Amino acid sequence: MSRISKRLGAVRNEHKKAFVAFITAGDPSLDRTVEAALAFDDAGVDVLELGVPFSDPLADGPVIQRASDRALRAGTRLVDVLEAVRRIRARCDLPLLLFSYFNPLLRYGLDALARDAIAAGADGVLVTDLPPEEADGWIAVARGAGLDTVFLAAPTSPDERLRKVAAASRGFVYAVSRTGVTGERDAISGEALPLVRRIQALTAEPVVLGFGLSTPEQVKAAAEVADGVVVGSALVRFLEEHPHGDVAGQVRWLKSAM
Repeated sequence: MSRISKRLGAVRNEHKKAFVAFITAGDPSLDRTVEAALAFDDAGVDVLELGVPFSDPLADGPVIQRASDRALRAGTRLVDVLEAVRRIRARCDLPLLLFSYFNPLLRYGLDALARDAIAAGADGVLVTDLPPEEADGWIAVARGAGLDTVFLAAPTSPDERLRKVAAASRGFVYAVSRTGVTGERDAISGEALPLVRRIQALTAEPVVLGFGLSTPEQVKAAAEVADGVVVGSALVRFLEEHPHGDVAGQVRWLKSAM
């Protein structure tokens, strides 16, 4: 079992819900990314998604778009993100999931990326813009190296697409709570519960719910629906506004209603 499966399995056995955090690697710096990861581990984050900066983050809203742009301008590349993974892994066992668009992986080379990601201490990869229908090659490479493969499921996904997402996902399935791009919202979408239930009928893997969660109340509502929650834009915005702020305290505040 991967670190992700072990951690989420342990959370489920304790009748609790998982908290997954997302930050953009290299924003505001790689040193700060490593510091934040260690702080998240202390604060009880169960899985950390490390966003690989990309020039055309079409699935992301303005907060993560700006973070990607800042990281790229600072010179952050995929090889640097892997070095950050290596530094984090040397100091803690927090499960780490690379969150990337497909282009940086293709440019790096899929076989090389899978090999180097495992060597650095990564546990899985979520490719935002890779549909499961076109992912057989990547899945074979990733699983052959020992990496989890996480895929996105949206409220608009027909049953056939959900079956493919469920079959392709290892570690967990990422349920997108609403249509549209990432970003903070005022309330959890009414589309979330039906989507989670549809996925849970197709897989024994945990289903975590993300996109739009930014307050303890929204985190609580999502945790009542799914096996875990993902908070991204709210944490990225916190680092944007407070580059050296107390990210552990921010996580504890978000988790306070769970």
